[in-house]
Formats: sequence, C-alpha cells, structure tokens
Amino acid sequence: MDETREGPDGLHVAPAGRRHRTRAEERIAALEAPPSRAELLARTEELERELEAARQEAGESKVAWQRTAADFANFRRRTEQEREATLGLASELLLLKVVTLADDFDRALVSAPAELAGSGWLEGIEAIDRKLRQLLESEGVTPLEAQGRPFDPREHEAVSQVETAEVPDDTVISELQRGYRIRDRILRPALVSVAKNPGH
Repeated sequence: MDETREGPDGLHVAPAGRRHRTRAEERIAALEAPPSRAELLARTEELERELEAARQEAGESKVAWQRTAADFANFRRRTEQEREATLGLASELLLLKVVTLADDFDRALVSAPAELAGSGWLEGIEAIDRKLRQLLESEGVTPLEAQGRPFDPREHEAVSQVETAEVPDDTVISELQRGYRIRDRILRPALVSVAKNPGH
C-alpha cells in the first residue's frame, strides 16, 4: 500500500513522521555502508600498485643520490689533487730559484782569492752557503751524484763530449752545473761532459 499522499501543491509527500533522504544523505549513507569484497580487493590491488611505485621511486632516488655523492667525492678529490699540484709546482719553482742562488755561492767560493782564506768575509759567505744547503735539505732537495758515474739521461744533460780512453765510454768526466733531486723526482738535471772513447 502506498503510504504517500498528495500534498496541497500536488506533490507526493511522505506520511507524517517520515521523510525522503536528500542526495547528500544518500551519499553519506553509501560511504558508511561496509564495502563489498570486490571493492576491498580492488582497493587492496590499487594500494599495492601505489606501494610498488613508491618503492621504485625511492630506489631510483637512492641511486641518484649515491651517484651525486660519488660525483661530489670525485670532484673534491680532483680539486684537492689540483691544489696540491699547483702548490707543489709553486714550491718547486721557488726551490729552483734557491738552487740557482746556491750555484752563485759555489762560484763565489771557488773563485775566492787565496789571500781571503780565513777572513771574516769569506767565513760569512761560507756560513750563508751552509744555511742555503740546510734549507734545501729540509725541503727534500739533495744534490745529484754525477762525476765518474755512467751517463743517465734522467739525471744528466750532456753539453759536450770529450774523446778519451782513460774511462769507459759515456762516463761523466766533469760536472759543469750541479743537478738536484727533490725527494723522488729530478728538480734539475746536472749539466755534464761525457767521455767518448776513440773509435766509437
């Protein structure tokens, strides 16, 4: 039996004490209703896909971060190596100037007149020369041995050949300018004259 009745305006209305639900109320009721098994399965699958996508994105972000960290570490290492190389080059250039100054003192001492032997002036020059040698040694600079040794192109630079049979061929017979080593590298090769045996 239809419990609705016609109202004054001709519309059907619910009997007293009952009313029709609005659309908003129907939507709320639908939301409050327990989901079906199919809806739960569909939602679960959707959440699993979202979780997998999030995991993949997190993995890609981690790889990108690791790559960026490695690139930065490599950049920092290269920068440090370049800085050390620049400082090392500047240090070697300065030491070369000190070595040249030491050469001047060598020549001054060798050419000092005999009458200056024991004089305060000569002793002062010798004291300065010793301090220069100590400074070079403290920086790892040591003289190369050349006289009487076989010619070594890594340590010696031949500026002349002298024909002689008194020593083996390619023996350094005189040192024109002292060479120096800085730790395990050649700072400056020695300028030398090399023996050349007759008939060779």
